[in-house]
Amino acid sequence: MSLLFASAVAHANVVVVLNSRDASVSLLDQVSHKEIGTVSVGKEPHHLMATPDNKSLIVGSAMGNELILLDPKTGQVQSRIKDVMDPYQIGFSPDQKWFVSNALRLDHVDIYHFDGKDMKLAKRMPLAKLPSHMAFSADSKMVFITLQGSDQVAAIDLATQQVKWTMAVGKLPAGINMTPDDRHLLVAIMGSDYLDVIDWRAQKLVKKIKTGEGTHNFRAVGDKRHVFVSNRISNSINIIDQQTLQNVGMINVPGGPDCMELSEDGKTLWATLRWVKKVAIIDVASKKVVKTIPVGRSPHGVYFANHAPRM
Repeated sequence: MSLLFASAVAHANVVVVLNSRDASVSLLDQVSHKEIGTVSVGKEPHHLMATPDNKSLIVGSAMGNELILLDPKTGQVQSRIKDVMDPYQIGFSPDQKWFVSNALRLDHVDIYHFDGKDMKLAKRMPLAKLPSHMAFSADSKMVFITLQGSDQVAAIDLATQQVKWTMAVGKLPAGINMTPDDRHLLVAIMGSDYLDVIDWRAQKLVKKIKTGEGTHNFRAVGDKRHVFVSNRISNSINIIDQQTLQNVGMINVPGGPDCMELSEDGKTLWATLRWVKKVAIIDVASKKVVKTIPVGRSPHGVYFANHAPRM
């Protein structure tokens, strides 16, 4: 293991890819596009995110019931947080006072107080069924959870840890994204081929945006206006204008594109290909896949430290 990490340190700003079926992390070199090593983690690592201070990268091991903290630039394991039950999807509120973990397999959401260093469980909230992805209101008062098994979105008040409302959406809702103006939630309808657009204050569906089959997850372009959305079944990625609520572009990406990461200059989009054990590198200007890199089975989350803004 020490030899692996010595190699990783030599390749600062590695690409971290979670292989959910292999219980491992692939470390890729951003320049050479070569794999420089793998790290064993708990079963079914699905999603990841940096801590607010960007000093650690948190990987949720859903079946391992733990969080693994990696060095975000090298992939080296820093520490582990045990007894976090089924952390399928994780997130910090914008004010960094709350940490939320969605337990997809166990049908609950855990809400933690976060003091900048440690997390303390505030409440475990049963939610039926299959709590999947999350998005926060800009003021950090609300977190919105997609419920894949009941075709709903739930709104939770973070201060009281109470469900404020639930509303029906399309079949198998997955990714959820707050627009930069804090007005609308975009909900990826994985069981079909569109986004539901919700006025969350009025609890009203205001529009459907046609995308592609298996609409799944989001990654902001970084211009505070546009967002990428992946379509796992139709093998495509769309570009959505969040001001006009229009689909303004499409990229063909064979292999089941899932999670995405964007280079700091906004020119290169990386996407995990869930069905073919690869990561795609996409030239954003030409909307073309320029390279694929083999990784482990069922790659899901992807991250690198020198990324574009997340809004």
